[in-house]
Amino acid sequence: MRDDLPIAELVHRDLRDVRWAEPAEIRARARRRRRRTVVSAGLALVLVTTGGYGVWRVDRPAPAPPVAAHPTGSPFVEIPHETMLRPADLGVPADPPLSQAGAYEPVRIAELLRVCVEQQGRPAEWETARYSRSVTLLRERPAGYDHPPSDLLLSQDVYRVTPEVVGRLFPRIDEMLALCAAWPSRGVAVWKGREARSEAVHHWDTSARDFAGSESVLLRHRVPEARNLETGEVRRSTDVNRTAVVRVGDLVTVITMGRRGTEPELRRLAGVAADRLCVAANPAC
Repeated sequence: MRDDLPIAELVHRDLRDVRWAEPAEIRARARRRRRRTVVSAGLALVLVTTGGYGVWRVDRPAPAPPVAAHPTGSPFVEIPHETMLRPADLGVPADPPLSQAGAYEPVRIAELLRVCVEQQGRPAEWETARYSRSVTLLRERPAGYDHPPSDLLLSQDVYRVTPEVVGRLFPRIDEMLALCAAWPSRGVAVWKGREARSEAVHHWDTSARDFAGSESVLLRHRVPEARNLETGEVRRSTDVNRTAVVRVGDLVTVITMGRRGTEPELRRLAGVAADRLCVAANPAC
């Protein structure tokens, strides 16, 4: 599937602190309608601190290719475009949505969370959806404008899953969060324009549950500080990166917002998304 911008996945599925591609690369990827690229060199994370941005590449092996899976059961049904969040839901001017549908895609919750589990030697594969649809909303700009990172307003994925996946999904998220409550990680970061070996502790938890749909959870990810292993310099950050996961019947939606997004706004949009999915869910609300 994977529509739109890879940055939307990396920035708001995993961190507001993901390294952004150059504008030309963003445009090229948007044209290809691909958003889910994870380079084998590792995830690039931007640590936002009072000192500026630092690029963090987590040490990790190249990811294994996704396992092809064709869930059994009743035939999958395409997710209608009308069920997705749209610019009018945000209350700010936005470009036309970037969207694409697919089938048999992984139900990605937060890629960095998967990396954390993988590095601890535990099974880290995502569940597989019968069908999926994604949308990315960017701030309204003139035609041909090179969107900066701050233009990302929202990204949303919706997945139609089997009853078996419905029963496993939220318990699996809780297991992953427990493993990654305080995950020490080493990698490469940019300090004053130069790459250096660095370390940081990633913290994962939840801030809300059952606020929308049949089931829901709001994930939080923080990296309070990073340390340069060569110089001992420390960078601190108070940023919190949030992901809302909501289930309505056999539909699961994963929503993240841009850098200006707040938790109350994300919860509001999660409620709007849940109401809109009702008519397409099995069973319907």
